[in-house]
Amino acid sequence: MLFLSLMKATPDISLVKVNDSTSELELPSSPGTVNPYDEYTVEECIRLKERFGGKCAVLCVGSEKSEAALRECLALGVDEAYLAVDPLFDGSDSQATAKILSAALKKIGDYTIVLGGKQSADFESSQTPAALAVLMGNPGIYSVKKIEDIKDNTVSVRRATDSGYEVIEAPTPVILSCLKEIAEPRLPSLKGKMAAKKKPITKWSAQDLGLDSSGIGSNSPSKVVKFSSPPSRPKGEFIEGSTPEEIAENLYQKLKSDQAL
Repeated sequence: MLFLSLMKATPDISLVKVNDSTSELELPSSPGTVNPYDEYTVEECIRLKERFGGKCAVLCVGSEKSEAALRECLALGVDEAYLAVDPLFDGSDSQATAKILSAALKKIGDYTIVLGGKQSADFESSQTPAALAVLMGNPGIYSVKKIEDIKDNTVSVRRATDSGYEVIEAPTPVILSCLKEIAEPRLPSLKGKMAAKKKPITKWSAQDLGLDSSGIGSNSPSKVVKFSSPPSRPKGEFIEGSTPEEIAENLYQKLKSDQAL
């Protein structure tokens, strides 16, 4: 069995700025780290290997800088790391990224479960796992909070709903989009960090994956027109009154006049 986590190397969001004059993002020069939502799926892949045997791997579409994030995953105990890297991939939207990932998955071959984080910390589109499931022709289950069991080529999972959760079964291979509740990430050991430096990272170009510029990179189905800073928060308003009852009444009348009730 092969358990595989999708991973995106994302910048420190606190260091990302919007240039209001050019409407473009100013990204930090640091290589970036594992997308926070993907930390949970990487951990779950390792736990699945520990529970059911087999191997665990991580797959990333990114630049050469993404290698640092992949080695973070290897330090935790991931067996294999794959990086799809090519100038043609630059600027790919969620649909284009799913196309690249599907080509990489076909090259990897036999896999049991592919796990993706709920969203990325930078663009937060939450679309890639669903698009990947369609392209691969695999079942897709989303908002997964726990993997119950794997047996007889079937996986059962808990999927979060508005009123609680539901248990769903699907044949493998399957694509899962997971919530943070899926697992609590571990910390890498010193031995793991040292071993990660020597582990190979398999890199594939567009040519290796049999892809051309059609539908990816600058030819993605959607394009970002501009970036803008979020609007400043409006000034707060104090509700006054001589007694708690009067304050509560004034608050009620305020909400009512603002049609908030």
